[in-house]
Amino acid sequence: MTTKNGWTGTINGMPRVGQAAERSRTTSMADIEAFTAMTGDRNPVHYDEALASKTAFGKLIVQGGVTTGILNAVVAEDLPGPGTVFLNTNLNFRKAVGVGETITGRVEVLTVREDKPLCTLKVSVTDSTGAICVEGEATTFTMPLEGL
Repeated sequence: MTTKNGWTGTINGMPRVGQAAERSRTTSMADIEAFTAMTGDRNPVHYDEALASKTAFGKLIVQGGVTTGILNAVVAEDLPGPGTVFLNTNLNFRKAVGVGETITGRVEVLTVREDKPLCTLKVSVTDSTGAICVEGEATTFTMPLEGL
């Protein structure tokens, strides 16, 4: 019996276990403002510098969705690539990210189904010192886009 390759028509094709990709970017107040415009999250730890400096964070921090948003870019642009969406994420927030910090989102393929375009990924976001800000696992589905 031949197994159907569920990755036919996907832009990047079927990934390999162990394959990894990452992207980096520097956070900004514009990120906080854009996230607030989308969600309404106006938590003072994102806007009030005097208050934020007195918290356990000691500084203004970006929303968690800004921090994890880089994972969306890695998954949708790099690995597994265009046409990929999250089906499930299990994320642990370890360290807050401040404004002006450079973060790196990384995904590594843990499992791949050949018959369906599904992957389990180890995901993480680190800061410029290599400290883990977010870590966890995600399940993705990749839609075929070639020929559409």
